[in-house]
Amino acid sequence: MTHVTPVAGQPTVVLVHGAFADSSSWSGVIERLQAKGVVVTAPANPLRGLASDSAYLASVLDQTPGPVIAVGHSYGGAVISSAAHQATNVVGLVFVAAFAPDEGEILGEVAAESKDSILMPALVPHQYPGPDGQPAVEFLIDPAKFRDAFAADLPPGASSVLAATQRPVAERGFSDPAGTAAWWDLPCWAVVATSDRAAGRDVTWAMAERARAAITEVESSHVVMISQPQAVAQVILDAVAAASQTLTHA
Repeated sequence: MTHVTPVAGQPTVVLVHGAFADSSSWSGVIERLQAKGVVVTAPANPLRGLASDSAYLASVLDQTPGPVIAVGHSYGGAVISSAAHQATNVVGLVFVAAFAPDEGEILGEVAAESKDSILMPALVPHQYPGPDGQPAVEFLIDPAKFRDAFAADLPPGASSVLAATQRPVAERGFSDPAGTAAWWDLPCWAVVATSDRAAGRDVTWAMAERARAAITEVESSHVVMISQPQAVAQVILDAVAAASQTLTHA
């Protein structure tokens, strides 16, 4: 195990994965951040609904010592924005090929507006027992369409593994109205994947611009943190450096 020697006064980075993924999708980014002495954690996103996922992450953030830079991929961007508003220690947000909805916006409606995304027709609904015991709906990506929609710049073998291990997202992830957006009050950075056919490059760019984020475009599919981990890590390091400087002079 690599021992990370944290830099004094430097925020902790919390990486939040999106739908159809898990925390291992951040592995390449984590290795690079740890090599720079950044303390980083990648909690599991429950993927059971935007409201409940945001509440869960807010509790994780509040229990993370010191200031935090929250980083979200895809659906995780919506989760970090709402959760950071509920938490008390977040000092910056990084959106990675991510949604950054405003209060009241519904991801299913936003995603349907994208001209770049091909994700919605690739989704396959399944039933599971909901919290009240009644049948509820969750979605997976059709494995035959997974690479084209989600991970087109990964080798076929790697995308096949991701398709086989994908985690389903509850329909409420797409239908819950977004909570109050923390990006109104916090400094933001964004990585926009130029060939994003899942969230859609057009949507992620527009949302990042609206959030007044410092935008970095990277030639990549939706899974830019896997295919281009150095580029993503660098944007996060920029956010950490900016937050550290602000904290030092506070």
